[in-house]
Amino acid sequence: MVAVERAAPAVVNIHGRKTVRAEPGLVGAGDTFRQVNGMGTGVVIDERGYIITNFHVVEGVGRIQVSLADGSSAVGQLLAHDPQTDLAILKIPVTQPMDVITIGTSSDLMRGEPVIAVGNAYGYDHTVTEGIISALNRPVQVSDEQKYQGLIQTDASINPGNSGGPLLNIDGEMVGINVAVRVGAQGIGFAIPVDEAMEVAARLMSVERLERIRHGITGRTVTETGHAHFEVTTVDSLSPAGKAGLESGDIVRRIEQREVHRGLDIERFLLERRVDEKIELTIERDGDPLTVVLTLDEVAPVGVESTDLAWDVLGLRLLPVSPQLFRQYNSRYRGGLKVTSLRTGGPGAEQGIRVGDVLVGVHKWETVTPENITYILNSDEVRRGQPVKFYVLRGTETLYGQLRLN
Repeated sequence: MVAVERAAPAVVNIHGRKTVRAEPGLVGAGDTFRQVNGMGTGVVIDERGYIITNFHVVEGVGRIQVSLADGSSAVGQLLAHDPQTDLAILKIPVTQPMDVITIGTSSDLMRGEPVIAVGNAYGYDHTVTEGIISALNRPVQVSDEQKYQGLIQTDASINPGNSGGPLLNIDGEMVGINVAVRVGAQGIGFAIPVDEAMEVAARLMSVERLERIRHGITGRTVTETGHAHFEVTTVDSLSPAGKAGLESGDIVRRIEQREVHRGLDIERFLLERRVDEKIELTIERDGDPLTVVLTLDEVAPVGVESTDLAWDVLGLRLLPVSPQLFRQYNSRYRGGLKVTSLRTGGPGAEQGIRVGDVLVGVHKWETVTPENITYILNSDEVRRGQPVKFYVLRGTETLYGQLRLN
Protein backbone atom coordinates (compact mmCIF):
# COMPACT_ATOMS: atom_id res chain seq x y z
CA MET A 1 0.00 0.00 0.00
CA VAL A 2 1.48 3.32 -1.12
CA ALA A 3 0.31 5.18 1.97
CA VAL A 4 2.20 2.83 4.30
CA GLU A 5 5.32 2.80 2.12
CA ARG A 6 5.33 6.58 2.20
CA ALA A 7 5.02 6.86 5.99
CA ALA A 8 6.90 3.81 7.29
CA PRO A 9 10.46 5.25 7.24
CA ALA A 10 9.33 8.01 9.66
CA VAL A 11 7.82 5.58 12.19
CA VAL A 12 10.04 4.38 15.06
CA ASN A 13 9.63 1.83 17.83
CA ILE A 14 10.26 2.74 21.45
CA HIS A 15 11.30 0.32 24.19
CA GLY A 16 12.38 0.76 27.78
CA ARG A 17 12.01 -0.37 31.35
CA LYS A 18 10.40 1.74 34.02
CA THR A 19 10.10 1.51 37.78
CA VAL A 20 6.55 1.62 39.08
CA ARG A 21 5.14 1.56 42.58
CA ALA A 22 3.43 -1.67 43.61
CA GLU A 23 0.55 0.21 45.26
CA PRO A 24 -1.24 3.38 44.09
CA GLY A 25 -0.62 6.68 45.82
CA LEU A 26 2.21 9.11 46.31
CA VAL A 27 5.68 7.77 45.73
CA GLY A 28 8.16 8.18 48.57
CA ALA A 29 11.20 6.61 50.18
CA GLY A 30 10.52 3.12 51.51
CA ASP A 31 7.79 2.27 48.97
CA THR A 32 7.79 -1.05 47.12
CA PHE A 33 8.74 -0.83 43.44
CA ARG A 34 8.82 -3.22 40.52
CA GLN A 35 10.33 -3.11 37.03
CA VAL A 36 8.06 -3.34 33.98
CA ASN A 37 8.81 -3.38 30.28
CA GLY A 38 7.38 -0.55 28.23
CA MET A 39 6.86 -0.29 24.50
CA GLY A 40 5.33 2.17 22.12
CA THR A 41 5.72 3.99 18.85
CA GLY A 42 6.97 7.40 17.76
CA VAL A 43 6.88 9.57 14.65
CA VAL A 44 9.76 11.62 13.23
CA ILE A 45 8.66 15.25 12.80
CA ASP A 46 12.08 16.81 12.09
CA GLU A 47 14.99 15.40 10.12
CA ARG A 48 17.44 16.16 12.95
CA GLY A 49 16.00 13.40 15.11
CA TYR A 50 13.01 15.02 16.81
CA ILE A 51 10.25 12.50 17.52
CA ILE A 52 6.73 12.90 18.88
CA THR A 53 5.13 10.15 20.96
CA ASN A 54 2.77 9.67 23.89
CA PHE A 55 4.14 10.77 27.25
CA HIS A 56 2.88 7.61 28.94
CA VAL A 57 5.18 5.60 26.64
CA VAL A 58 8.33 7.24 28.05
CA GLU A 59 7.22 8.44 31.50
CA GLY A 60 9.59 7.01 34.11
CA VAL A 61 11.76 5.20 31.54
CA GLY A 62 15.43 5.51 32.46
CA ARG A 63 16.85 4.50 29.06
CA ILE A 64 14.63 5.19 26.05
CA GLN A 65 15.64 2.82 23.26
CA VAL A 66 14.48 3.95 19.80
CA SER A 67 14.58 1.48 16.90
CA LEU A 68 14.46 2.90 13.38
CA ALA A 69 12.92 1.51 10.21
CA ASP A 70 16.36 0.63 8.79
CA GLY A 71 17.13 -1.64 11.76
CA SER A 72 19.46 0.76 13.57
CA SER A 73 18.79 2.03 17.07
CA ALA A 74 19.65 4.97 19.29
CA VAL A 75 19.02 6.19 22.82
CA GLY A 76 16.43 8.96 22.98
CA GLN A 77 16.41 11.97 25.26
CA LEU A 78 13.12 13.28 26.61
CA LEU A 79 13.15 17.01 25.77
CA ALA A 80 9.69 18.12 26.84
CA HIS A 81 6.28 16.70 27.64
CA ASP A 82 2.66 17.69 28.22
CA PRO A 83 0.84 15.30 30.58
CA GLN A 84 -2.51 16.95 29.90
CA THR A 85 -2.53 15.88 26.24
CA ASP A 86 -0.18 12.92 26.87
CA LEU A 87 2.35 14.07 24.28
CA ALA A 88 6.14 14.21 24.47
CA ILE A 89 9.11 15.17 22.28
CA LEU A 90 12.21 12.99 22.11
CA LYS A 91 15.54 13.69 20.44
CA ILE A 92 17.92 11.06 19.12
CA PRO A 93 21.42 11.69 17.73
CA VAL A 94 21.65 11.41 13.96
CA THR A 95 24.48 11.32 11.43
CA GLN A 96 22.28 12.05 8.43
CA PRO A 97 18.83 13.59 7.89
CA MET A 98 15.93 11.33 8.84
CA ASP A 99 12.75 10.73 6.89
CA VAL A 100 9.95 12.95 8.21
CA ILE A 101 6.26 12.09 8.31
CA THR A 102 3.97 14.02 5.98
CA ILE A 103 1.56 15.97 8.18
CA GLY A 104 -2.03 16.18 7.03
CA THR A 105 -4.97 17.84 8.75
CA SER A 106 -7.72 16.55 11.03
CA SER A 107 -10.02 19.49 10.29
CA ASP A 108 -11.79 17.82 7.37
CA LEU A 109 -12.03 14.23 8.60
CA MET A 110 -15.36 12.48 8.14
CA ARG A 111 -17.02 9.45 9.70
CA GLY A 112 -16.56 6.44 7.47
CA GLU A 113 -13.30 7.74 6.01
CA PRO A 114 -10.67 4.97 5.66
CA VAL A 115 -7.61 5.23 7.92
CA ILE A 116 -4.49 3.17 8.65
CA ALA A 117 -2.70 2.68 11.98
CA VAL A 118 1.03 1.88 12.07
CA GLY A 119 2.86 0.91 15.23
CA ASN A 120 4.70 -1.46 17.51
CA ALA A 121 1.63 -3.52 18.44
CA TYR A 122 2.49 -5.98 21.24
CA GLY A 123 6.13 -5.53 20.25
CA TYR A 124 5.59 -6.54 16.61
CA ASP A 125 7.23 -3.60 14.89
CA HIS A 126 5.61 -1.73 12.00
CA THR A 127 2.31 -3.58 12.35
CA VAL A 128 -0.25 -2.13 9.93
CA THR A 129 -4.03 -2.22 10.50
CA GLU A 130 -6.80 -0.50 8.61
CA GLY A 131 -10.33 0.61 9.29
CA ILE A 132 -12.54 3.65 9.20
CA ILE A 133 -13.17 6.70 11.34
CA SER A 134 -16.04 5.67 13.61
CA ALA A 135 -16.61 9.00 15.36
CA LEU A 136 -15.02 12.38 15.99
CA ASN A 137 -14.58 14.60 19.05
CA ARG A 138 -14.81 11.79 21.62
CA PRO A 139 -14.02 12.50 25.30
CA VAL A 140 -12.29 9.46 26.84
CA GLN A 141 -11.45 8.84 30.52
CA VAL A 142 -8.74 6.19 30.84
CA SER A 143 -7.81 6.66 34.51
CA ASP A 144 -8.43 8.89 37.49
CA GLU A 145 -5.58 11.13 36.32
CA GLN A 146 -5.85 10.97 32.53
CA LYS A 147 -8.77 12.23 30.48
CA TYR A 148 -8.58 13.05 26.79
CA GLN A 149 -10.80 15.47 24.91
CA GLY A 150 -11.79 15.54 21.26
CA LEU A 151 -10.32 12.21 20.17
CA ILE A 152 -10.79 10.44 16.84
CA GLN A 153 -12.47 7.05 17.29
CA THR A 154 -11.50 4.35 14.81
CA ASP A 155 -12.11 0.64 14.32
CA ALA A 156 -8.57 0.13 12.95
CA SER A 157 -6.99 -2.29 15.43
CA ILE A 158 -4.99 -0.29 17.97
CA ASN A 159 -3.22 -2.47 20.53
CA PRO A 160 -0.74 -1.95 23.38
CA GLY A 161 2.46 -0.72 21.73
CA ASN A 162 0.62 1.29 19.08
CA SER A 163 0.56 4.32 21.40
CA GLY A 164 2.39 7.27 19.88
CA GLY A 165 2.20 5.93 16.34
CA PRO A 166 0.52 7.60 13.37
CA LEU A 167 -3.03 7.30 12.17
CA LEU A 168 -2.80 7.82 8.40
CA ASN A 169 -5.24 8.74 5.67
CA ILE A 170 -5.15 6.93 2.34
CA ASP A 171 -2.54 9.39 1.04
CA GLY A 172 -0.08 8.44 3.79
CA GLU A 173 -0.52 11.74 5.65
CA MET A 174 -0.63 11.67 9.44
CA VAL A 175 -4.09 12.77 10.61
CA GLY A 176 -3.81 11.57 14.22
CA ILE A 177 -1.55 10.07 16.87
CA ASN A 178 -2.79 6.78 18.31
CA VAL A 179 -3.24 7.06 22.03
CA ALA A 180 -5.64 4.60 23.65
CA VAL A 181 -7.72 1.45 23.38
CA ARG A 182 -10.95 0.58 25.11
CA VAL A 183 -10.14 -2.32 27.42
CA GLY A 184 -12.41 -5.29 26.77
CA ALA A 185 -13.84 -3.84 23.57
CA GLN A 186 -13.09 -4.79 19.99
CA GLY A 187 -12.80 -2.33 17.15
CA ILE A 188 -12.66 0.74 19.39
CA GLY A 189 -9.42 2.72 19.39
CA PHE A 190 -8.64 6.40 19.74
CA ALA A 191 -6.20 8.96 18.31
CA ILE A 192 -5.32 12.58 19.07
CA PRO A 193 -6.25 14.79 16.07
CA VAL A 194 -3.08 15.86 14.29
CA ASP A 195 -3.98 19.57 14.28
CA GLU A 196 -4.09 19.60 18.08
CA ALA A 197 -0.99 17.42 18.37
CA MET A 198 1.08 19.74 16.17
CA GLU A 199 0.05 22.80 18.19
CA VAL A 200 1.23 21.04 21.34
CA ALA A 201 4.43 19.99 19.56
CA ALA A 202 5.09 23.63 18.64
CA ARG A 203 4.93 24.61 22.32
CA LEU A 204 7.12 21.68 23.37
CA MET A 205 9.71 22.46 20.68
CA SER A 206 9.68 26.21 21.30
CA VAL A 207 13.18 27.61 20.81
CA GLU A 208 12.53 29.89 23.75
CA ARG A 209 11.93 26.86 25.91
CA LEU A 210 14.67 24.59 24.55
CA GLU A 211 17.41 27.07 23.63
CA ARG A 212 16.51 30.35 25.38
CA ILE A 213 16.22 32.16 22.03
CA ARG A 214 13.38 34.60 21.41
CA HIS A 215 11.69 35.39 18.10
CA GLY A 216 8.44 36.92 19.38
CA ILE A 217 6.22 35.45 16.64
CA THR A 218 2.88 34.74 18.30
CA GLY A 219 0.00 33.38 16.28
CA ARG A 220 -2.24 30.50 15.33
CA THR A 221 -2.43 27.83 12.68
CA VAL A 222 -5.45 28.29 10.42
CA THR A 223 -6.72 25.40 8.29
CA GLU A 224 -8.98 26.13 5.34
CA THR A 225 -10.08 23.64 2.68
CA GLY A 226 -7.44 21.19 3.85
CA HIS A 227 -4.54 23.69 3.71
CA ALA A 228 -2.86 25.22 6.75
CA HIS A 229 -1.17 28.59 7.18
CA PHE A 230 0.22 30.47 10.16
CA GLU A 231 -1.33 33.83 11.05
CA VAL A 232 0.26 36.34 13.44
CA THR A 233 -2.20 37.33 16.17
CA THR A 234 -0.33 39.59 18.60
CA VAL A 235 2.96 41.46 18.36
CA ASP A 236 5.07 42.84 21.19
CA SER A 237 6.70 45.96 19.75
CA LEU A 238 9.87 45.30 21.80
CA SER A 239 10.26 41.70 20.61
CA PRO A 240 12.32 40.66 17.57
CA ALA A 241 9.07 40.18 15.61
CA GLY A 242 7.90 43.67 16.57
CA LYS A 243 11.21 45.25 15.67
CA ALA A 244 11.13 43.45 12.31
CA GLY A 245 7.79 45.11 11.55
CA LEU A 246 5.42 42.15 11.83
CA GLU A 247 1.79 43.07 12.43
CA SER A 248 -1.31 41.27 13.64
CA GLY A 249 -2.97 39.54 10.69
CA ASP A 250 0.26 38.89 8.78
CA ILE A 251 0.59 35.40 7.33
CA VAL A 252 4.07 33.89 7.59
CA ARG A 253 4.74 32.07 4.31
CA ARG A 254 8.47 31.29 4.45
CA ILE A 255 11.46 31.35 6.74
CA GLU A 256 14.30 31.88 4.30
CA GLN A 257 13.54 29.27 1.61
CA ARG A 258 11.45 26.91 3.76
CA GLU A 259 7.67 27.02 3.58
CA VAL A 260 5.73 27.67 6.78
CA HIS A 261 2.32 26.07 7.25
CA ARG A 262 1.95 25.90 11.03
CA GLY A 263 3.52 27.10 14.27
CA LEU A 264 5.62 23.93 14.51
CA ASP A 265 7.41 24.90 11.28
CA ILE A 266 8.55 28.19 12.82
CA GLU A 267 9.99 26.48 15.90
CA ARG A 268 11.63 23.72 13.83
CA PHE A 269 13.24 26.13 11.36
CA LEU A 270 14.64 28.33 14.14
CA LEU A 271 16.13 25.50 16.21
CA GLU A 272 19.93 25.55 16.43
CA ARG A 273 20.11 29.19 15.28
CA ARG A 274 22.18 31.80 17.12
CA VAL A 275 21.38 34.90 19.10
CA ASP A 276 21.70 37.99 16.83
CA GLU A 277 21.37 35.84 13.71
CA LYS A 278 19.32 37.57 11.02
CA ILE A 279 16.49 35.53 9.53
CA GLU A 280 14.60 36.51 6.37
CA LEU A 281 10.84 36.03 6.56
CA THR A 282 8.41 36.14 3.65
CA ILE A 283 5.00 37.25 4.84
CA GLU A 284 1.67 38.11 3.27
CA ARG A 285 -0.11 41.31 4.37
CA ASP A 286 -3.50 42.20 2.90
CA GLY A 287 -2.80 39.82 0.03
CA ASP A 288 0.60 41.34 -0.82
CA PRO A 289 3.97 39.56 -0.29
CA LEU A 290 6.55 41.31 1.89
CA THR A 291 10.04 40.45 3.10
CA VAL A 292 11.19 41.33 6.61
CA VAL A 293 14.38 40.55 8.52
CA LEU A 294 14.09 39.09 12.01
CA THR A 295 17.05 39.37 14.40
CA LEU A 296 16.93 36.65 17.04
CA ASP A 297 17.28 37.71 20.66
CA GLU A 298 18.15 35.99 23.91
CA VAL A 299 15.47 35.34 26.50
CA ALA A 300 16.13 37.89 29.23
CA PRO A 301 17.22 36.41 32.57
CA VAL A 302 14.57 36.76 35.22
CA GLY A 303 16.86 37.24 38.18
CA VAL A 304 16.26 36.99 41.90
CA GLU A 305 12.47 37.24 41.70
CA SER A 306 12.41 33.57 40.60
CA THR A 307 13.76 32.57 44.00
CA ASP A 308 11.36 34.88 45.82
CA LEU A 309 8.40 33.48 43.89
CA ALA A 310 9.38 29.88 44.65
CA TRP A 311 9.65 30.77 48.35
CA ASP A 312 6.31 32.59 48.43
CA VAL A 313 4.32 30.03 46.45
CA LEU A 314 6.12 26.72 47.04
CA GLY A 315 7.92 27.38 50.29
CA LEU A 316 11.22 26.39 48.67
CA ARG A 317 14.61 28.00 48.22
CA LEU A 318 16.08 26.64 45.01
CA LEU A 319 19.56 26.69 43.50
CA PRO A 320 20.46 25.49 39.96
CA VAL A 321 22.50 22.30 39.79
CA SER A 322 25.47 22.52 37.44
CA PRO A 323 25.45 20.13 34.47
CA GLN A 324 28.55 18.39 35.82
CA LEU A 325 26.92 17.66 39.17
CA PHE A 326 23.58 16.75 37.64
CA ARG A 327 25.14 13.96 35.57
CA GLN A 328 25.84 12.14 38.83
CA TYR A 329 22.10 11.53 39.23
CA ASN A 330 22.06 9.50 35.99
CA SER A 331 18.63 10.95 35.30
CA ARG A 332 16.62 11.22 32.09
CA TYR A 333 15.86 14.86 33.01
CA ARG A 334 17.99 17.66 31.55
CA GLY A 335 18.68 19.40 34.86
CA GLY A 336 17.13 20.55 38.10
CA LEU A 337 17.02 22.92 41.05
CA LYS A 338 18.34 21.82 44.44
CA VAL A 339 16.22 22.55 47.51
CA THR A 340 18.40 24.53 49.92
CA SER A 341 15.74 25.62 52.42
CA LEU A 342 12.13 24.80 53.34
CA ARG A 343 9.51 27.11 54.82
CA THR A 344 7.85 25.45 57.80
CA GLY A 345 4.25 24.68 56.93
CA GLY A 346 4.79 25.55 53.26
CA PRO A 347 3.45 23.40 50.40
CA GLY A 348 6.82 21.76 49.81
CA ALA A 349 7.39 20.84 53.44
CA GLU A 350 3.85 19.50 53.78
CA GLN A 351 4.41 17.14 50.86
CA GLY A 352 7.60 15.69 52.29
CA ILE A 353 10.13 17.51 50.12
CA ARG A 354 13.50 17.64 51.89
CA VAL A 355 16.54 19.90 51.78
CA GLY A 356 18.90 18.30 49.27
CA ASP A 357 16.14 17.05 46.96
CA VAL A 358 16.44 18.20 43.34
CA LEU A 359 13.25 19.55 41.81
CA VAL A 360 13.13 18.40 38.18
CA GLY A 361 9.52 19.05 37.18
CA VAL A 362 6.30 20.83 38.09
CA HIS A 363 3.00 20.18 36.30
CA LYS A 364 4.02 19.43 32.68
CA TRP A 365 7.27 21.40 32.62
CA GLU A 366 10.88 20.69 33.56
CA THR A 367 12.55 22.91 36.15
CA VAL A 368 16.09 23.30 34.88
CA THR A 369 16.53 27.00 35.61
CA PRO A 370 14.97 29.57 37.99
CA GLU A 371 13.33 31.13 34.94
CA ASN A 372 11.40 27.88 34.42
CA ILE A 373 9.88 28.29 37.91
CA THR A 374 8.77 31.84 37.12
CA TYR A 375 7.21 30.71 33.84
CA ILE A 376 5.37 27.81 35.51
CA LEU A 377 4.04 29.75 38.48
CA ASN A 378 2.87 32.61 36.27
CA SER A 379 1.23 30.26 33.75
CA ASP A 380 -2.52 30.41 33.30
CA GLU A 381 -2.56 26.61 33.50
CA VAL A 382 -1.29 26.63 37.09
CA ARG A 383 -3.92 28.03 39.42
CA ARG A 384 -3.28 28.95 43.02
CA GLY A 385 -5.03 26.67 45.47
CA GLN A 386 -5.14 23.80 42.94
CA PRO A 387 -2.83 20.76 43.26
CA VAL A 388 -0.10 20.27 40.68
CA LYS A 389 2.18 17.30 40.21
CA PHE A 390 5.87 17.64 41.07
CA TYR A 391 8.95 15.44 40.58
CA VAL A 392 12.12 15.40 42.68
CA LEU A 393 15.32 13.39 42.65
CA ARG A 394 16.42 11.95 45.98
CA GLY A 395 19.59 9.93 45.62
CA THR A 396 18.89 7.33 42.94
CA GLU A 397 15.10 7.63 43.21
CA THR A 398 12.66 9.81 41.28
CA LEU A 399 9.77 10.70 43.59
CA TYR A 400 6.56 12.54 42.87
CA GLY A 401 3.55 14.00 44.61
CA GLN A 402 0.98 16.78 44.54
CA LEU A 403 1.67 20.38 45.61
CA ARG A 404 -1.17 22.69 46.56
CA LEU A 405 0.10 26.16 45.70
CA ASN A 406 -0.31 29.14 48.02
